[in-house]
Amino acid sequence: MSSAALAEAPIDRRPTPTRRTVGLLRIILALVVLAAIVTQISDELLHDAFDPAAYFGYFTIQSSLMNVVVLAVGGVLALRLAAEPELLARVRMSTLSYAVITGVVYNLLLRNLPADGSYVGISWPNEVLHVWAPALILLDWLLAPGRPALAWKRIWFALIYPLAWLAYALLRGAFTDWWTYPFLNPGEPGGWSSVLLYILVIAAVIIGISAGAIGLSRLGRREGTRLAPDLA
Repeated sequence: MSSAALAEAPIDRRPTPTRRTVGLLRIILALVVLAAIVTQISDELLHDAFDPAAYFGYFTIQSSLMNVVVLAVGGVLALRLAAEPELLARVRMSTLSYAVITGVVYNLLLRNLPADGSYVGISWPNEVLHVWAPALILLDWLLAPGRPALAWKRIWFALIYPLAWLAYALLRGAFTDWWTYPFLNPGEPGGWSSVLLYILVIAAVIIGISAGAIGLSRLGRREGTRLAPDLA
């Protein structure tokens, strides 16, 4: 076939069977995460322990709700498109970093904290939100086809939400003396120095995860390959 004929040949933009399978799995995971959140809320309501302001103030819950939306949208688009839009990849890179940091912080700092006397709910939703969902979202980024290469400057996009949430959490704690997580409470041993250290370490981990995600998206791409216009 001549080069002219090749140039005129239509490009198949239909998703591959693998990409369709990924789309279905994303939708299933979105439903499982949503079910975990609904179960927690229902369980706390049944035991008169639900505080909406406290519950929806947690980074875990807010980022998990983001993941429900991103997984659902990403799943539907994977069923319809051969390649992922750059904006979705950018948002997925960000929510990936939130999911992973949620899992890391919970399992390293919060899992073995002694009970404070408040109601302790059923355990499986916690495991879904803090272990299984982060692991599967990471696996999705590592293995799913159709992801575009992201520009390195997109790394800062991932910090927009955590910085906004941090400002909210610190202001709320200062005015109400209710701290979303113990390591953000300057009244704990170590004071503000300890709080700032935790913030810097977590921010560095988020940046590191985002950098790793961007690096993986660019792996195997030639430097001369032209990126999408909004990547420039």
